[in-house]
Amino acid sequence: MRLHICAIGRIRKGPERALIDDYLARFDRTGRALSLGPCLEHQLDDRKATTAAEQAKLLDRALPAGAEMVALDERGPVLSSREFAAYIAARRDAGISDMAFVIGGADGLDPEFRARSHKLLSFGAMVWPHMLARVMLSEQLYRAATILSGSPYHRD
Repeated sequence: MRLHICAIGRIRKGPERALIDDYLARFDRTGRALSLGPCLEHQLDDRKATTAAEQAKLLDRALPAGAEMVALDERGPVLSSREFAAYIAARRDAGISDMAFVIGGADGLDPEFRARSHKLLSFGAMVWPHMLARVMLSEQLYRAATILSGSPYHRD
């Protein structure tokens, strides 16, 4: 199953970019044997869309056809890392070929767009900068692959 991170805004060179690249490279290596990956990142230029509705149109165009959409949103449930790994494995085993994680702009996701998602996912009640949300998602994808592979990276 191919994974996609579709996010409003671009992350240029810097520590966040380095972390995302590192975790996604690790995910791709670990996930390959699990029929997971690659994980592709789609960065959408927020200068072209300033409202949540305009950003939803950009996100719509970035979503692969037929992809299962997971929206990162504070209204969603908080999953443990093991629950997140199990969710990804279950969707892979159900024959889903593409799963897209969407991250909106500073004002979040357009309500109508969010309502079309197959699942909402939250990183907790705290507000996180979108750059860090991408880093956290990238790390959790790698962690999910290590959990599924039986690697000792994740400790309960």
